[in-house]
This record gives sequence, structure tokens and C-alpha cells, in this order.
Amino acid sequence: MLVVGMWVRSTLAYRASFALALVGSALTSALDFVGIYIMFTHIDALGGFSLPEVALLYGTAGAALGLADLLLGNTDRVGARIRDGSLDTMLVRPVPVFAQVAADRFALRRLGRVLQGAAVTAWGAAHVDVAWTADKVLLLPLTVLAGTAIFAAVFLAGAAFQFVAGDAAEVQNSFTYGGATMLQYPPSVFGREMVRGVVFVVPLAFVNWLPALYLLGRPQPFGLPWWTAFLSPFVALLVLAPAAVAWRAGLRSYRSTGS
Repeated sequence: MLVVGMWVRSTLAYRASFALALVGSALTSALDFVGIYIMFTHIDALGGFSLPEVALLYGTAGAALGLADLLLGNTDRVGARIRDGSLDTMLVRPVPVFAQVAADRFALRRLGRVLQGAAVTAWGAAHVDVAWTADKVLLLPLTVLAGTAIFAAVFLAGAAFQFVAGDAAEVQNSFTYGGATMLQYPPSVFGREMVRGVVFVVPLAFVNWLPALYLLGRPQPFGLPWWTAFLSPFVALLVLAPAAVAWRAGLRSYRSTGS
């Protein structure tokens, strides 16, 4: 926390610069939704989903990834630290290595993606044809938090893999940023095997697809029961545990570069 506080203080020392970076981050993220909005000026539905329904998918995926990226986005630099030997300096400090890796160069400007995703989520939720019962109201923020934990597990697993691969940042990004891009669109526009893979193999569908289908009153894929929409927190725990084990195993196997 002290390292994070140091980076936050250094960022806020130039408040105008931070404000511009925050706005720039939000606007850059918003370009994806602008593209979706333009697409809907020519069509009424995408895969059977209206614009507000797609906005709900887009916003929840973006907010979840944004929070995970804010907290653990710097883990993709583990491979670079292994190659240049700078990971060695972290090993001799009386602070867990993972905490140092996550806090290093903490970029508060990444809040822009979170705020933009939350704004689109709010707009979508206000315009979808949904009867907002108590369970659905609670499920919406729970979906974002559980999705954040699932993406965090992917960041952690990707960081652990870099101890073996040396440089696997792009592999990690394909599951995080690439996965979030996929989740911004309805599952009905993807092939059956693709959807099966993100439900039963790499459970990214629990980030927002399955909860959103319940919120929108649509059936779950592959005949899954309705209550699977509420399993996202448990799935997050199931994927975080092996990711943490993989990280510890990778760290124990690390051998200094000697530089």
C-alpha cells in the first residue's frame, strides 16, 4: 500500500496532467462503444440483442477488466523483469514479490476505463426492458466485482506463466483484453464451440455473459440452470486458487539472471 500511495501522490502532484490522462483513458475506451453505436444505426439488433442490452454487456466487461487492470495490470511486466534481472531486487525486500509487482508504477489513470464502463453499464441498465427485482439489482454490482476477480486470476496466471515462457505478455493480453472484447458482444454471435470453451474451459463467460442473460430474462447456454448466473463469485475463487499456486510455483522455480 505504501508503494501504491507513493505512485498516487506522484500522479496527483500534477493534477491537470492526471485529469487529462484520466479523460484520455476514458475517451479511448469509449471509442469501442462508439463503434457499436454506429453499427446500431444500421441494424435493430445484434444476435437478437438490442443496443441497451449490448451496452449492459459492454459496460460490465469494461468495468470488470478496468478494475483488474488497475490492480494487477502491471503483472504483464514480469517477463521483462526476469530478463533484465530487476526481479532480483524485489526478492530481497521484506515485502511479498506479488504485492511489489502489482503496485509498481501504479497507474491511477486506468480509472478512466472503469468510469467509462460504469457509465455505459448505468445507461444500459436504465434503458433495457427489465423488471429490476431485488436479486437483479444486487446481481449487477456483484457481476462486476466477480468479473474483476476472474480477470485478476487471468492476470495472475499469465504472470506465473512468464516464469516458464520468459515473455508471454501477449498471451496474457489475449485472454484479458481479448477476452473482454469478446464479452462485450452477445454470445449468440459466436460459434457454439467458442461459447462452450469460455463456459467450461476458461470460464470468462462468468464475468458477465451468464449473469447478464439472467438479468435480461434469457435462457442460459447449453441448458444450464438459471442459478448458474449467481456462481460467478465461486468461479472466481476456483480460478484464483490455482492461479495463486502457479504464481508461487513459478516464483520458487525462478533463478537469478546473475546480472
